[in-house]
Amino acid sequence: MTRTGAHDLIRQVLDHDSFVSWDTPPEYGDISEQYQQALKKAREKSGVDEAVITGEGTVGGTRVAFVLSEFAFLGGSIGAATARRIIAGIHRATDQGLPLLISPSSGGTRMQEGTPAFALMVSITTAVYRHKDAHLPFLVYLRNPTTGGVLASWGSAGHFTFAEPDALLGFLGPRVVELTTGIPMPDGVQTGENLAQHGVIDGVISPTQLREAVRKIIDVLRPSQQYTEPSAPSVPDPTSIKGPWNAIECTRRIDRPGVRELKAALAKHWIELSGTGEGRRSPAVTVALTRLGNRPVVLIGQDRHNQPPHAKTELGPAALRFARRGIQLAHELQLPLISIIDTPGAELSQAAEENGMAGSIARTLGELVDVDVPTISVILGQGCGGAALAMLPSDRVLAAENAWLSPLPPEGASAIIYRDTNHAAQMMEEQGVGAPALLDAGIVDGLISEHGDAAEHPTEFIENVIAHINHTLWQLENNPQRVGREQRFRHYEALPARLI
Repeated sequence: MTRTGAHDLIRQVLDHDSFVSWDTPPEYGDISEQYQQALKKAREKSGVDEAVITGEGTVGGTRVAFVLSEFAFLGGSIGAATARRIIAGIHRATDQGLPLLISPSSGGTRMQEGTPAFALMVSITTAVYRHKDAHLPFLVYLRNPTTGGVLASWGSAGHFTFAEPDALLGFLGPRVVELTTGIPMPDGVQTGENLAQHGVIDGVISPTQLREAVRKIIDVLRPSQQYTEPSAPSVPDPTSIKGPWNAIECTRRIDRPGVRELKAALAKHWIELSGTGEGRRSPAVTVALTRLGNRPVVLIGQDRHNQPPHAKTELGPAALRFARRGIQLAHELQLPLISIIDTPGAELSQAAEENGMAGSIARTLGELVDVDVPTISVILGQGCGGAALAMLPSDRVLAAENAWLSPLPPEGASAIIYRDTNHAAQMMEEQGVGAPALLDAGIVDGLISEHGDAAEHPTEFIENVIAHINHTLWQLENNPQRVGREQRFRHYEALPARLI
């Protein structure tokens, strides 16, 4: 395994000659002669005066603050002087409103300082959360190796977390695990590649790719530049839209455009997350940071093409937990949140029940009602059951002309009432599941034209979806009274009266 030193990372990530150190000489107080000698040898070996260096530089001309571990200095371990330097660097980044890149390479607590140094992981974490409270971006780049309290605190608190190739990453290193438990850690478990596959981190990238990732994140997060109202997109005449069964058949077409086509249209500024950050991931849901209408947004989208009958992954609790990471990211960075609904329904299985399917729906729905940023939900196609309901609440709800929302799949509704599936079309008409009926009921606020069937005009349809979201975001930005928790409460509390 290779080890990338702190100054090597600076050379590969920052613009040439842009590095400015923030470090002051470390202070240790009254320490033993043995510890003094260990520090002296560490300085000689590593070429640095402590296990971290802090400062700022530019990436693509934009200022970025950084805190970088140096493993060659006592294994990158964290003592009191190290913690003071880290905290001072984070506070300075916060005070100056800078994006922050932290790159640990550490075995954790410095054993010469024991438990007091161990507790300082909490102090560092509080500094990180002050930075996040200021709604400033925080990127973590885990280098080989990162273990112990560093990974279990501030090293796992990033808005985005990447690792260098072949990095050893773990709660405890493999040797310590085996000596402590008597059971060896299987090969390949404590690697960045494995953690990315399981949704613990967002990906494995080289230092050169890290430079591009930092540049792209900064570029995407540029403030909104939408100062004038965009042209209002065309809307369909609700009376010209065919009945709900025709809509359901349209949305079940495998060639109907969905989240992946939306991703392709926004690819230039698309930064996709890998999973929940807690060891769960699901291709049934996509979470990404992107720019839409020349403004940064967080998008959480249900991908129908990664769900049955087109794929094997059902939309279960992990998918909704992943969606909630997107909601949290929107809150922490104070960005508008776009929810894309397109699902044939939630997972129905023993595993889903035992992992809290119903609770996952409830928590996702509740967080969307509560989040403190502008929100838009788009029913892009199929809106079936609790999985669709979970991502529905928002300041404004849009629906494609053939979109639909139903408590059950059509065949399931027919089976409950008629004990067969032959009355599915009739049930959908009676239940008012189609987009025009949803508009009349006040469940959606606007319709998006498909010019008959989105599958026949995929590019035009996706462009129209983006135009509608863009126009609606502008309206919300310029009418703040239409945004937020209280507005959503009033809207949904008044909804029953509209159904009389």
